[in-house]
Amino acid sequence: MKFVIVLVALFALASARPDAEVLKDVRNVEPESYNFESETSNGISQQEEGVLKNAGTDHEAIVVHGSYSWVDEKTGEKFTVTYVADENGFQPSGAHLPVAPQ
Repeated sequence: MKFVIVLVALFALASARPDAEVLKDVRNVEPESYNFESETSNGISQQEEGVLKNAGTDHEAIVVHGSYSWVDEKTGEKFTVTYVADENGFQPSGAHLPVAPQ
């Protein structure tokens, strides 16, 4: 649930900027899956796909794969975070994110 709140907040932030226009907003919700893709004129984009795994069992879980990107206004550098969220938690990765020692 926290994950959904964060994504909604990011999208709201992108949409609230007066200089950004929504270029793409595609959503599809099914009983056991969903996906969406959005993009704004200021370089923010996100896409996500979720699927219900082990439906009807004690191990039922939603498995989510997605990414979001933005462009730093000062440097013009593009940052991208890809992630998986499943029964093992939220697992982000990106070139700008630190990696835990093994």
